[in-house]
Amino acid sequence: MARPVTMITGQWGDLPLDVLGAKCQEWGFDGLELAAAGDHFNVAAALSEPDYCEKKRAQLAKYGLQCWAVSNHCTGQAVLDQIDARHQSVLSPEVWGDGNPAGVRARAIEEMKNTARAVQKLGGSVVTGFTGSSIWPYLYSFPPVPQSWIDGGFALLKELWTPILDVFQECGVKFALEVHPTEIAFDLYTAEMALKALDNHPAFGFNFDPSHLIWQGVDPVEFIRAFPDRIYHVHMKDAIVKLNGKSGILGSHLNFGDWRRGWDFRSLGHGSVNFEEIIRALNDIGYEGPLSVEWEDMGMDRDFGGRESCEFVKRINFSPSTVAFDAAFDQDKQAK
Repeated sequence: MARPVTMITGQWGDLPLDVLGAKCQEWGFDGLELAAAGDHFNVAAALSEPDYCEKKRAQLAKYGLQCWAVSNHCTGQAVLDQIDARHQSVLSPEVWGDGNPAGVRARAIEEMKNTARAVQKLGGSVVTGFTGSSIWPYLYSFPPVPQSWIDGGFALLKELWTPILDVFQECGVKFALEVHPTEIAFDLYTAEMALKALDNHPAFGFNFDPSHLIWQGVDPVEFIRAFPDRIYHVHMKDAIVKLNGKSGILGSHLNFGDWRRGWDFRSLGHGSVNFEEIIRALNDIGYEGPLSVEWEDMGMDRDFGGRESCEFVKRINFSPSTVAFDAAFDQDKQAK
């Protein structure tokens, strides 16, 4: 089971794709999970320029790289969110427009549909991303939140995302929600709720990322086993939980990288995630897609971390056994 090892390019958006491609070739990556931003991947150009996707594939091929998935997290966030000034910094000017929330949402919906069409042209099979959430601000139910408000959030998911997912299905492309704080699904139970709300739409599944589960106290392996047919993509990302009696899991309004935080992201192999058990669980469900490094570590040089992360994933990317070890004791099966 030779799963490709890729790098999501979003956190490297300050680098032109040619510069990043050369780095990833040197480090040993098999491909890139292109972010739909900057010169990494342009959805509008992919649909309007007949040779854009062909040129993009050729650009990657120069560095021995392929693309199986495209990330469009920030646009997806605007579909369900309560839009405010924060979103302007992460949305393209075309989606943001004049900032009127209804217009932002409508443009984000069309952009997500177009992302499916663009990825189909590129030859990819998955779009990773966010859905946003209209009910995330009500996570802690005080003042008391009526259940009807929570139900309404999942009803809005169905209303706004079903037409998007229908386009994905028409294109033969899957949408993989990264289960993550601020999304409609942020843990195992809310992921179940999202699937139910969407009537188990076949185009909807998950981008499994253990780093966002571990600090919540959710066992990433249990998540894999709960959704064996819905793991459409995998992010390899680590996080460390370092509660010391002073900090909590809510972050204390401290920025990532602050040593006082109760948890933080770490380069692969430097955190609390048990990646061996994750690989074993992925083997059990027969996942053969990319293992995509999402690199975030405020305390480490990112070129050092990029190279080391590729080496880490390739070292741990083992296949399941094809033989039963105790079968060797069978006299009829022993070498003669």
